[in-house]
Amino acid sequence: MTLPQTAPTLTTERLVLRAARAEDFDNTVALWSDERVYRHIGGQPSPPDHSWRRLQQFAGLWVLIGYGYWIAETKAGEFVGQVGVADFKRDCSADIAGVPETGWVLSPDHHGKGYATEAMGAILAWMDTHLDAPRSVCLIAPENAASIRVAEKLGYGKREMAKLGEADTLVMWRARGG
Repeated sequence: MTLPQTAPTLTTERLVLRAARAEDFDNTVALWSDERVYRHIGGQPSPPDHSWRRLQQFAGLWVLIGYGYWIAETKAGEFVGQVGVADFKRDCSADIAGVPETGWVLSPDHHGKGYATEAMGAILAWMDTHLDAPRSVCLIAPENAASIRVAEKLGYGKREMAKLGEADTLVMWRARGG
């Protein structure tokens, strides 16, 4: 099966998931500068150049491995966040090498509306159809109860604690079609 070189557009009841564009820079900077976001992901804000590299990484993932991240927006075009599946080649004590890793980062203005579950449900359906992977994984800060609830709704069940670099992380696993 040939995988795409750019993110295909996916739609849900309320969202459009599309490829990242240069115009997403300001929203990306705002997202990764918000303490309510970064407190669970790295613990410090991302400077603008890191946000720019993140957008480049999103595009590059598709070219290199045939899957990656999408920009999530409402059908009216309002930025919601960044969601997807990747292989980040992480320094993790759990054996996640080669296992697709899903993730979601939403603007705090859109927390609690079910957007993460809706977007990731569409991505998991895409992944189950297009990737030949028997399972996927997500890494979540152990104190991030909201993301843990999203992962559970998406079928991530088996859990283990691991080290992501020096930080503790919760690793959750989902079987294909889970």
